[in-house]
Amino acid sequence: MGQDWSIILALAVLGYLSGTWLGAITVCRLARLPDPRLTGSSNPGFSNVLRLHGKRLALATLLIDMAKGWPVLLMGMALELAPWGLGVVGLGVLLGHCYPLWYHLRGGKAVASAFGIMLLLTPGVALICALIWVLLAWRVHTAAVASLTSACLAPLISLWLAPDFVWVVVAFAILVLIRHALNIRRLRDGSEHQL
Repeated sequence: MGQDWSIILALAVLGYLSGTWLGAITVCRLARLPDPRLTGSSNPGFSNVLRLHGKRLALATLLIDMAKGWPVLLMGMALELAPWGLGVVGLGVLLGHCYPLWYHLRGGKAVASAFGIMLLLTPGVALICALIWVLLAWRVHTAAVASLTSACLAPLISLWLAPDFVWVVVAFAILVLIRHALNIRRLRDGSEHQL
């Protein structure tokens, strides 16, 4: 079953569609607040909502972005897809989050969504990366530093805890790094937003 491309591609498309549900936009609309892409760091994600509107709305954003890919991934797991097949489905979710068609390809940076996917596929890796993120965010007060460090360490942690998913985690980490290109430039010139 893990080699059936038609099933994998169908689930990846469903993953993309589920990924396009941006938690930050939904939460801000329900709270009658401005589109988070128009204020703060202009990123529709957990960190920007936290800076703009506080912990309660940020937590709601995190939960949506984290869990939105679970139904399609659980289908893939029930079909006993191979690790690479589950990775393709998960990548579909992340691409939907980062490049949603209905929002003119202006999506988020994939950190919360990648965490949610990894929580299902590689729970140990996800939890250690989350701990690293929290400790760094608390210490340096910069979400980008926490996210970039967690993304870089995730493949190494997966070598230890989930070797079957190493290349899946590498692909997720590369996407997170690409989506943080602007943050990297801002970190260099000292203008990165603080938490």
